[in-house]
Amino acid sequence: MNDVEVPIGLDVTKTGRVLARAFDEVLTAAGGSLAMWQVLATLSEGDRGMQREIAAAIGIEGATLTHHLNRMETDGLITRERDPENRRQHRVLVTDAGRVLFGALLEQVIAFDARLRSGLSVGEVATIQSLLARLRENAAGERAAGTTQEVI
Repeated sequence: MNDVEVPIGLDVTKTGRVLARAFDEVLTAAGGSLAMWQVLATLSEGDRGMQREIAAAIGIEGATLTHHLNRMETDGLITRERDPENRRQHRVLVTDAGRVLFGALLEQVIAFDARLRSGLSVGEVATIQSLLARLRENAAGERAAGTTQEVI
C-alpha cells in the first residue's frame, strides 16, 4: 500500500452509493421509490403542500419534481389542485392510496434504519451523524459562514 491516504470524499461517496442502492431496493420491494418516499414524507410533515415548497424540501428542481408528481398522480397517490389564492400555484394532496403506500414505505424505512444501526451504540450513531453533518458543512463551505442546512 502506498503512503497516500484514500480521500475521505471518495470513501463517503462509495458508502453513500452502497447505502442508496440498498435503500432503493427496500423501497422498490415495498412498491415505491426514493422519489415517492421523499414526496410522501415531506407531505406527511405538513405545511409543505405547494410544489415549490416540496421541491425545496427535497432539494430538487421544480421540473424534476413535476415529473415525479405526474407519475404519482397517474398512480393515484396524490392529487393536485390550484391554490385559490394564487391560481399559478398547485397544492399537492395525498390520497388514501398515497397514505397506505406511505405507511408501507415507512415500515420498511424504519426496518432498514434498524438494520443500519445494528451493532452500533447510541453514541456511535450520534458521532456518525455529527461527523456527516460536519462533512456536509465543509463540502458546502458553510462552516466558515457559521450556517448549516439540513439535507434529506
